[in-house]
Amino acid sequence: MRAYAAALAFALLAASSAWAQNTPQVQNVSAPRRAAEATSPDYTALYCAGFVTSDKVATDSYVISGEESQTKLVFTSGDYVFINKGSAQGVKPGDRFDVVRPDKDPLPVQWFKWQNKLSKAMGTYYVDSGQIKVINVQPNVSTAIITHSCEPMQRGDLIRTFTERPAPPYKPSDKFDHFAPVSGKPVGMLVFGTGFTQTYGKYSSVYVNLGVNQGVKVGDYMRVFRYEGSHAETIPNYHDFQYKMFGFGSTPRSYSWNDIPRDVIGEGIVISVGPNSSTLFVTYTVFDIYAGDYAEVE
Repeated sequence: MRAYAAALAFALLAASSAWAQNTPQVQNVSAPRRAAEATSPDYTALYCAGFVTSDKVATDSYVISGEESQTKLVFTSGDYVFINKGSAQGVKPGDRFDVVRPDKDPLPVQWFKWQNKLSKAMGTYYVDSGQIKVINVQPNVSTAIITHSCEPMQRGDLIRTFTERPAPPYKPSDKFDHFAPVSGKPVGMLVFGTGFTQTYGKYSSVYVNLGVNQGVKVGDYMRVFRYEGSHAETIPNYHDFQYKMFGFGSTPRSYSWNDIPRDVIGEGIVISVGPNSSTLFVTYTVFDIYAGDYAEVE
């Protein structure tokens, strides 16, 4: 019995040694490096943010349709589309176009008190559908390939000569001042976001009712804040919640919204501007921000 056990142990040891000799050894690999943080908004952030403008966008150049139009309702990256301009209108192979589409909120319910009024004053909201490049030209129509898609293109989407959009540099996030004093510069409101969204976080795009006419330019930073005690938003709040709450204490005197410090809750960088509007790309938030929050130029 002892001889059998010894023989078995020897066999196992030999097998283990042979396996070790024929198995590639795992080398020491250092931990992967952290990806470098972005220093400016990326391509999609810049070219898919949409915009609001009171300037007239020409409607005489547009997408007609595309290949397989009998079965395709929309078109996306890599698809061929047809546009209503050709050599007779000066189009040539290699020309690039932005594709945009005016849009309206399908659920026009106000999130805050002045939302509809401010939105109307800012102008028309345009969706960025993407970009196309002309590859074949005929006298009055051309074929283009979709080179960048933000969302599916539709028949009738407007085309505009492609324009480079600058990528303004970020400032260091550790420079955010949670207790920043009033800057004294123009103050507006976050009116609505891409796709008519009402709540935003880091890397969201939102439209502010400040633009060229108010001295705003691409690359400006805006600080987002709100007042305690405000009742402009549609979220129900307990009256005078800023200094008293039934069953949870109160102060000897009352305090209005402008008697106590404001909440500085985030900031963003302006990536495009119109006459009375700008697109703000949110770069930092303390917590969620909402349509109806304020924005001041830093």
